[in-house]
Amino acid sequence: MTTAKPELRILSGAALDAALDDVAQLRMTVFRGYPYLYDGDLDYERRYLQTYRDSPDAILVGAFDGARLVGASTGAPLEDHADDFAAAFADQNMALTDIFYCAESVLLPEYRGRGVGHAFFDQREAHARALGRSISVFCSVQRPADHPMKPPAYAPLDAFWRARGYAPLPGAVASFRWKDIDSDCESDHPLQFWMRKLTADGQNAETPSLRR
Repeated sequence: MTTAKPELRILSGAALDAALDDVAQLRMTVFRGYPYLYDGDLDYERRYLQTYRDSPDAILVGAFDGARLVGASTGAPLEDHADDFAAAFADQNMALTDIFYCAESVLLPEYRGRGVGHAFFDQREAHARALGRSISVFCSVQRPADHPMKPPAYAPLDAFWRARGYAPLPGAVASFRWKDIDSDCESDHPLQFWMRKLTADGQNAETPSLRR
């Protein structure tokens, strides 16, 4: 049976607040896989997602199959995450107030390959432009090439990100703590920032050719 393409909705106010526990469950499910290997905790998730309640300029894009949330994508001005990420930009000669941070994009596996990944970026980048932001960034966890839990068929998303005009930002690496599924305690993880400049017409540096 073919799974239909989810319907995307931008959530705010009470609808955003009501969806955050479902977003937390999606994060714990999707990020349990490689390369994040995240052993999620609902209390931690609720504290982390509080940013999207507190920031008036945050965005939450939900992907729905009927009433069921099957994917979500978030973003906020980078200064709303300054405690976590400002140090990574200390030597970049960029004002945090120019930067929009595209945070997680999580989508259940059976709904992938239908263009939802591109739509998530489209919505967040359009939101960033509407806020007057000229730079869009996200970060990806770095794992050793010989990591023992790396699946044999694993393929990184670099080609997808580059097709959207993003590239790694040299020297912009953050550190974030979480508990891996094969560990008894939290540990630090390096996250490499990727960046693209946002053009007024919304065109990417390259035409996306990969469906995700």
